[in-house]
Amino acid sequence: MDRPIRVLAKAVRARVKPGWLRDLLHGVPIGEPLHPPLASVTLGCWMSAAVLDAAGADPRAARLMLGTGIASALPTAAAGLTDWSSLHREQQRVGFVHMAGNLTALGLLSASLMLRLKGHERPGKALSFAGLGVGMLGAYLGGHLAYRQAAGPNHAPQVAHLVPLGWHDLCPLKDLPDGRPVARRLGYIQLFVLRRGEAVTVLADHCPHLAGPLHQGRLVMENGEACVVCPWHGSTFRLADGTVRHGPATAPAPMFETRIRRDGTIQVRPQT
Repeated sequence: MDRPIRVLAKAVRARVKPGWLRDLLHGVPIGEPLHPPLASVTLGCWMSAAVLDAAGADPRAARLMLGTGIASALPTAAAGLTDWSSLHREQQRVGFVHMAGNLTALGLLSASLMLRLKGHERPGKALSFAGLGVGMLGAYLGGHLAYRQAAGPNHAPQVAHLVPLGWHDLCPLKDLPDGRPVARRLGYIQLFVLRRGEAVTVLADHCPHLAGPLHQGRLVMENGEACVVCPWHGSTFRLADGTVRHGPATAPAPMFETRIRRDGTIQVRPQT
């Protein structure tokens, strides 16, 4: 599957270029991935239709649920494809099968709705149950992708519980290059450290998207604000507070407060 995966992922990235639409589909404005809640709406409507069919309810209610689920599948697929195009290859393989299953389910349920509208309720119900079964398989693979392969969760460490209270010595200011980010360790945590003159910016080094090394990223200006771009998938974070300017990341990069002792040693603590 690797060849069609490469072709499709490249096509999606070329079609949905970095910008407001891509950020919207990733879920940057809400601070959470957009695809999972949309998928819950779609699958919930299809399950509701199956329950209505099993209960012998008014056929119009089942048709309404089917139609709503089919309509919501379009933005759900758009968000899912956008996220999928920025995953690593092992995740993309599972996501490709997940997508194929969901497209099959969508086809079966769309055919079910067409049959129902023509008055063929019994075959329409049969196709609906078949489509729901395939959709549940797709949902299982989506869960595997999210929870076993960690596609979507925040990969940046939640540093507050990993660092004892108070200030901690990091390194001498003179040991840092001026204007170039480097990696430094504080106990269990790897940090992104950027010195600009006497000012020092410190973030958790792992990108929240897929744990890319931020200290290897590019420094850019976005609307007059200094930012760092993850070298793996292009997530962009403000250096002032770690917030996301562009996805695929949706969670901010954890920030550290800094101060410099009189002897020139940089001290840090997690920002609360």
